[in-house]
Amino acid sequence: MPELAIEEYRISEEPYYLAVGREVDLFEAAHTARLPVVLKGPTGCGKTRFVEYMAWRLERPLITVACHEDLSATDLVGRFLLEGEETIWHDGPLTAAVRNGAICYLDEVVEARKDTVVIIHPLTDHRRRLPIEKRGTILEAPSDFMLVVSYNPGYQSILKDLKQSTRQRFVAIDFDYPPPELEAEIVAREGGVDEGTARDLVLIGQKVRNLRGHGLEEGVSTRLLIYAAQMIALGIPAVTAADVAICSPITDDRELQRSIREIVTTVI
Repeated sequence: MPELAIEEYRISEEPYYLAVGREVDLFEAAHTARLPVVLKGPTGCGKTRFVEYMAWRLERPLITVACHEDLSATDLVGRFLLEGEETIWHDGPLTAAVRNGAICYLDEVVEARKDTVVIIHPLTDHRRRLPIEKRGTILEAPSDFMLVVSYNPGYQSILKDLKQSTRQRFVAIDFDYPPPELEAEIVAREGGVDEGTARDLVLIGQKVRNLRGHGLEEGVSTRLLIYAAQMIALGIPAVTAADVAICSPITDDRELQRSIREIVTTVI
């Protein structure tokens, strides 16, 4: 990643984010203290938007990595590539973030291989350095660099969980779905619908979330409520919008879908 390209990772306009607790103060304090942060919470509850907002607020570039099971340490750190007759080193996203004092956000970090996660350990303690073994160098992190990771505790398992040796290197900020009044404000603002429609969608979301533990692995996210609102704003009937944006995405179980549709038609 060329040095000048880091400017492409700056967020120029303020992302919409409605704070629900002290998460902004906590993140700013962690950044000042040079501490790594883990964000814990269900899918679609605003973790990524929060990181974008904080990157804008702190005026730092944001480099995001969507973690997956094939993500290797080389993918994060970088590699030598043949260009013409020369072998050129290319920084990976983690190295580029360290080199430029950016925020590096590893989204759903538990999806990455455990041998890959270990590479971040020297960045998450007093050393704040990144060994680049293929070049035989060590990169010292500047004061503005910050490592942020996220994961969904609802999908924890023995095979997909952070080791204690990794977990205890971070300060943790817990996220959940916003309180109903705030969630309705978010859905109205992001979805482009009136407050009454937003409140109806949030009420549907609350009732669907009550089905967790009764066959539903996870409740409907704030993101999906916003999707439903956006479709309603474009003229799609509310029941249809709820069906395609809420009911169908979260489960394939026919009985659960029927239960969710009953909730939708009761509320709307």
